[in-house]
Amino acid sequence: MNFQQMWTDALDVWGTLDQHPMLHAALGLAVLLLVSFLLGRLARFVVLHGARLLARQPALRWVDDLRHNKVLHRLAQTVPSLVIQFGLKLVPQLSPTALHFLDNVALAITLLFLSLALSCLLDALLAIYARTEHARTRSIKGYVQLAKMVLWVFAVIIIVATLIDRSPLLLLSGLGAMSAVLLLVYKDTLLSFVASVQLTSNDMLHVGDWIEMPQVGADGDVVDISLNTVKVQNFDKTIVSIPTWRLMSESFRNYRGMQQSGGRRIKRSLFIDVSTVRFLTPDEEQRLGAVRLVGEYLATKRKELHEWNEAQGLGEELAANRRKLTNIGTFRAYALAYLNNHPDIHPNMTCMVRQMQTTAEGVPLELYCFTRTTAWADYERIQGDIFDYLLAVLPEFGLSLYQQPSGNDMRVGLVGRGAPAAELETGPAQRRLEQMSEA
Repeated sequence: MNFQQMWTDALDVWGTLDQHPMLHAALGLAVLLLVSFLLGRLARFVVLHGARLLARQPALRWVDDLRHNKVLHRLAQTVPSLVIQFGLKLVPQLSPTALHFLDNVALAITLLFLSLALSCLLDALLAIYARTEHARTRSIKGYVQLAKMVLWVFAVIIIVATLIDRSPLLLLSGLGAMSAVLLLVYKDTLLSFVASVQLTSNDMLHVGDWIEMPQVGADGDVVDISLNTVKVQNFDKTIVSIPTWRLMSESFRNYRGMQQSGGRRIKRSLFIDVSTVRFLTPDEEQRLGAVRLVGEYLATKRKELHEWNEAQGLGEELAANRRKLTNIGTFRAYALAYLNNHPDIHPNMTCMVRQMQTTAEGVPLELYCFTRTTAWADYERIQGDIFDYLLAVLPEFGLSLYQQPSGNDMRVGLVGRGAPAAELETGPAQRRLEQMSEA
């Protein structure tokens, strides 16, 4: 059979289709669907391949963002439905009712993929914005999520109106009657949106800030700010999700100011045993005068006190009648000089050693200063080194820390007064314990 005969047979078969209009229309629709599918695949290949070529240029890096967020992919998916919309008029033997219905379905599919493309475009814009300097201080993720929500509300209304062949205004008028229900359903979303706007406009919270909010168990770095929640990664690597509106209705502590200042505060006390506080003897004044950090202080203070005592006509009288140097005051001056000369203490921030209200645990000497670094590990190391040294140097001034007595302290005290250790081990209390265990 030659080609001419095959063509003649095909024309005969096609001519017989006029006698079967439904079969003729179905065959036309099948051909239209096949053509739309092939054109869709072709459009997808051309668009994505062209985007890869353009994205190789550094100035067109945003094209790669569009490709990764499937913006171009969604646009290519609208090609088949567009081909069907314009090709339905070429399908023979298609009734007006079927033509109108299929045209509405194709239009609805086109609107769906256009909505998906716009949603992906918002994600691409967010990714592009995340690479800018402003993204470190102001997050727009909440605004993008709100825009996507509004987009899909209107998209669903228009798509449904297209499918049922009604005006979108009719559906929008129905939403007015449902406004109370919508406000109830989206109450938290609306509150979070208002809170997000206030947090951003007042520059109260950034991604990367260290915040502390004990009422929700948050103590760590902000890793994400969205429309409804703020995610905080605690220092134990757990994640706490805080509703955005709670950050406006409740208080939280933000350590960004500390991090930006370049110094972190040390505020800790040494509790001095009151029984060790006393006046310095002349020998101790002579010995401590050789200490570099307090030598000048002692010389100045001795001169000041000597002049005052002479002015008052006081000689070698009772200590209560004369002004004298104390070991705690000298240690306080030494600790302050030590901090001022420490290489890791910030020289341009407050630095002092102050005596607080005496308590049952002794006399608190509080060190108040700032380190040069805000890094947590370095801060703890510096603070530990300072207090290690000051604790070790306390006996040089005849001072000791207060420590609540333990059972071992009482044991040592009794042994020191002559009670045999063996007797302590078999004392009345021990014998009562043995009797109870036997019973």
